[in-house]
Amino acid sequence: MNTHSSKPSFSELLGSLKRVEEHQSTVHIAENWMQGRTTYGGMSAALCYQAVNNHCLDLPPLRSAQINFIGPAGGDVSVTTKVMRQGRSVTYISAEIMGEKGLATHAVFCFGQDRESRLNDNFTSPPKVPSVEASADFFDSGMGPPFAKNYDCRLAQGGHPVSGSDDHEHFIWVRHKDQNANDLAALIGIADMPPPAVLPMFKEFAPISSMTWMMNFLQEDISTEDGWWLMRSAAEHARNGYSSQDMQVWNKAGDLIITARQNVAIFY
Repeated sequence: MNTHSSKPSFSELLGSLKRVEEHQSTVHIAENWMQGRTTYGGMSAALCYQAVNNHCLDLPPLRSAQINFIGPAGGDVSVTTKVMRQGRSVTYISAEIMGEKGLATHAVFCFGQDRESRLNDNFTSPPKVPSVEASADFFDSGMGPPFAKNYDCRLAQGGHPVSGSDDHEHFIWVRHKDQNANDLAALIGIADMPPPAVLPMFKEFAPISSMTWMMNFLQEDISTEDGWWLMRSAAEHARNGYSSQDMQVWNKAGDLIITARQNVAIFY
């Protein structure tokens, strides 16, 4: 019988991916990484990326990722990868997480070699928000799903969850409590930490479920001071039980690292 740590850290869980076939791995997702009846989306995406990274060597830098959260999964799951296309400069690789109830997560990662270009500039200025030290804890004591306890979270701007706020945009400082979580998989795993931007508008708790998540990776250097990342989520609408939101991730120095979008199902 396999034994598993009851509360593995982020790096411990990713490190427990066990390769069983050429393009398939298995892993046990513990309760401390659950969000409701399924795995926290950032962990699902990180497991997909880590499996790809384990199975496919010498990949160029990651440029984008498209994640579909299709069904619930937890406990024992398998992760299968497939090279969809490998061109001269760009490679597409898919990954799927399968649980006992079937397909849970489908991801497509796009890796691309550098190429010469006459354009080399950033067009998005960093936001002006309070520092980590000047920001309040994001979650009230005891609040938040189990996976959230693996992160330090501070609200720089916006409303607290389920506070009846008018804010549909928030900025949150977030870092892994696991000091070994400092690679690209860890960045993917933390980038989904902020809850949907409409959650502060709720007056009482109601379920929320991410459906799709698209990320563009703008920098190969993913270092940040003291592990802190500044994350923005802004809802563009909420109608008929769905919400679209725009997202960004900056390092502590103000460099834009990720731009992203999500479609979220809301039951409020």
